[in-house]
Amino acid sequence: MYVSMEKMLQKANEDNYAVMAINCFNLESAYATISAAEEKKAPIIIDLLMEHLEKHIPREYVLPSLIKMAKDANVEVAINLDHGKSPEYVKESLKEGFSSVMIDASEMNFKENVATTKEIVNLAKQYQATVEAEVGNMGAVVGDHFTNADMYTNPDDAIKFINATNVNALAISFGSTHGVMPKDFVPVFDFTIVSKIKKATGIPLVLHGGSGCGEKNIRQAVACGINKVNVGSDVMKAQADAVYISQNKNRNMEYVDLMNSTLIPAKEMVEYYINIVGSEGKSLANK
Repeated sequence: MYVSMEKMLQKANEDNYAVMAINCFNLESAYATISAAEEKKAPIIIDLLMEHLEKHIPREYVLPSLIKMAKDANVEVAINLDHGKSPEYVKESLKEGFSSVMIDASEMNFKENVATTKEIVNLAKQYQATVEAEVGNMGAVVGDHFTNADMYTNPDDAIKFINATNVNALAISFGSTHGVMPKDFVPVFDFTIVSKIKKATGIPLVLHGGSGCGEKNIRQAVACGINKVNVGSDVMKAQADAVYISQNKNRNMEYVDLMNSTLIPAKEMVEYYINIVGSEGKSLANK
């Protein structure tokens, strides 16, 4: 069931839960993610990061296989270009068959962000595709560039942005950070940012950098109006840990078996997050 994010996020918005968006960059991680969604009868979003597509397997090779995988799934699956920082790359991704795209012009000034996003929103209508954008800025654990208060989304700016662009969903910054959090570290969220934007606009809002944010933070974020939660690092760490364990047990394990050893831990991590955000059983195919 290959779909755009629009209807699944609208339903999540109406019923006050969130849909998980899992960063994948190969067939194995996508297969584990969709398997978890099918197990939980939950809609799911496959996020393909522009940076990953440029560094690893190119878009034109990985996307057709994932579209086939999505069409064969018995739950709704959207494939979303994550953090598309190049407008031209985003435009080409729509032509290549992405059902959803994120245009991330958050590093531009407000006026440029609005103009760039509006252009993509207008183009996406031709493809019946969903558009996500970003106002504010999430930091990264890599290099210790954690999100700080100065990087939080200004709610008034976000409200103006939504009204000016008619974007389908907006990623906002209110305390999360991209990457694997240090052990026992839990970020502090400013939920008033979410609540104010939600009350004024009513559109689906997005939490990026969900890995390591803590179950309590995520549940409260969803209660305040977050309808899409992005997680990548926790799933990839579960896979990396599985490789480490397998290699320590049997250094001469065949590579195909090594890859297979990562599927169950990835699937379990996706299921864990589906439980937190409340999307279990929410697939329309389950009705």
